[in-house]
Formats: sequence, structure tokens, C-alpha cells
Amino acid sequence: MTQDELKKKVAEAALQYVKGLSVLGVGTGSTVNFLIDMLAEFKSQIDGAVSSSEGTTAKLKKVGIPVLDLNDTGTLEVYIDGADEVNEHFQMIKGGGGALTREKIIGAASKKFVCIADASKYVGTLGKFPLPVEVLPMARSYVAREMVKLGGQPVWREGFISDNGGQILDVHNLTILNPVEMEKEINNIPGVITVGIFAIRPADIVLLGSAEGIKTLQ
Repeated sequence: MTQDELKKKVAEAALQYVKGLSVLGVGTGSTVNFLIDMLAEFKSQIDGAVSSSEGTTAKLKKVGIPVLDLNDTGTLEVYIDGADEVNEHFQMIKGGGGALTREKIIGAASKKFVCIADASKYVGTLGKFPLPVEVLPMARSYVAREMVKLGGQPVWREGFISDNGGQILDVHNLTILNPVEMEKEINNIPGVITVGIFAIRPADIVLLGSAEGIKTLQ
């Protein structure tokens, strides 16, 4: 089974958390794209979705699902998104697609966070995937120096501007043994918009797709 087939299967498994909802939060990434295609079948039952990126917004509109402002919807029942890495405590690294800030906001504003990923994203310790840190442009070099102090090797994602106008540092070679503490520490560096550690608010349910089928962790 190819990786795309696994992503499609795990996206299909997430539909059980959508049925009966009029409004949901939708993440960003290749696995979520499969979910959006499937949501088109239920669009008559969905009043709208809160989107985590301009890319997701375009895809939702293309299949006929209205995009709503989080300020207007209030607390969401469910947010569905992927992950670059997820551990046994459902803590994640996210931001490979550059949408980490809006993803973190919607995750925090949702009662239930469902993470959908193929089994290769399930890890014992976070950090093999380079940690994205979104920064204000004027703070990029300063934050990079602070990342070096933490033992990481920051690489500027040159040419990339987030939907918020931020720049991204991808920090290599960090072993994240205490994700909650590291999330707080990096978020407190002046100039950081947000860090791609999702540990203070982890996922509630993780759906992992593998050749053996879908594994549900909760």
C-alpha cells in the first residue's frame, strides 16, 4: 500500500468524527486534502468549516463548503489535522506546511482534536523531524541564535512567507524530551509567533494508517 493510499484510508476513518456536525475545524496538509475531498459528499449537512490556511480555504471553497471565521463560530466541537510527528502522549510536531500558528489556534479552540497520520509519523521521541518555528521577520536571526543555545541547528525556510506574514526557521537536531517545557521556552523568546510543538494542547485522538489497517489511539 502506498503512502497516499494510507493517507486516504486514515482520512476516511476520520469521517466518523464529522457526521452530525454542522461546523468543524479543518487542518492543512496532504492527508487533510483527502479528507476535504471526502467532505464534499456531506456538504449539504455542513454549515461551514474553520480553515487553518489559505490553501485549505481554497480547497474547501472548491468543493462547496463555506469557510467561517473562528471569531464568529466560537468553540468548535472537532478539529481534524495531520502531524509531522506524534508520540505516545499525542504530543506533536506540526508546521511542515507552514500553517502551524493557525493550526495551534484552532486546536486550542476545539473540544476534540483528531490527529490523522500514516504510521510512519508515530515516534518514540519528538525531534527527528526539523522543528518549525514561525517568527517575525526582524527577529529571525535573533531567534536562530537562541535555537543554537538550545542545541538545535536552525535553517531559514528561505523564500517562504506564512499566511500571517511570518518567516519560518526549521530547527534540526533537537531531541525533545520534555515537549511541554520546550514549547513554553521557545514560545517565550521575543519575536517567536509560535513553535511547532503541540504539547500543551495535544491531540485527543490519533488515527494511524498502516498496511494492517487503521489504529485508533485515545
